[in-house]
Amino acid sequence: MIESPVTEKTSISQPAWLTILRIALGVVLFWKAIVFIRDTTLLQSMIEHTGIGFFSNNAETLAFIVAYLTLLCGLFILSGLFTRTSSIVQIPILIVAIFFVNSKSMGQSTSELILSVVVLILLIVFAVKGSGTISADEFFRTYYKAGTEEGNTQRLFKKN
Repeated sequence: MIESPVTEKTSISQPAWLTILRIALGVVLFWKAIVFIRDTTLLQSMIEHTGIGFFSNNAETLAFIVAYLTLLCGLFILSGLFTRTSSIVQIPILIVAIFFVNSKSMGQSTSELILSVVVLILLIVFAVKGSGTISADEFFRTYYKAGTEEGNTQRLFKKN
């Protein structure tokens, strides 16, 4: 039987604090996306100031893509659905944000740079570790196998 990425087993021994970090990462990404969507001119000006011609010329389109990708990936990471894929999608966005946007405004505000670095580190961790046991991925994996394996049906459909 060939398993799909959704049914692929995640790390069962992942500690609960890592799940809390995953949820916090999802909330931060979702919050930043809301901020970007509410004020797209801020994101456009940040993209224009990267100094890269392709980014500067297409700032409006890139701002739209980055804002909505961050919103979607933040929601997925928050719920634990497609965590690895969402993390991998967000890593290049954060690398550009750290090296081209936040490094140019380093003297003004270091809190954005620190937040970006922490988010990048967490994205790399969850790209490697996955979503853990308390996640939508794990629920769908066990639900998918509920009818085919002994024991899973009793665990999901306990009679009180």
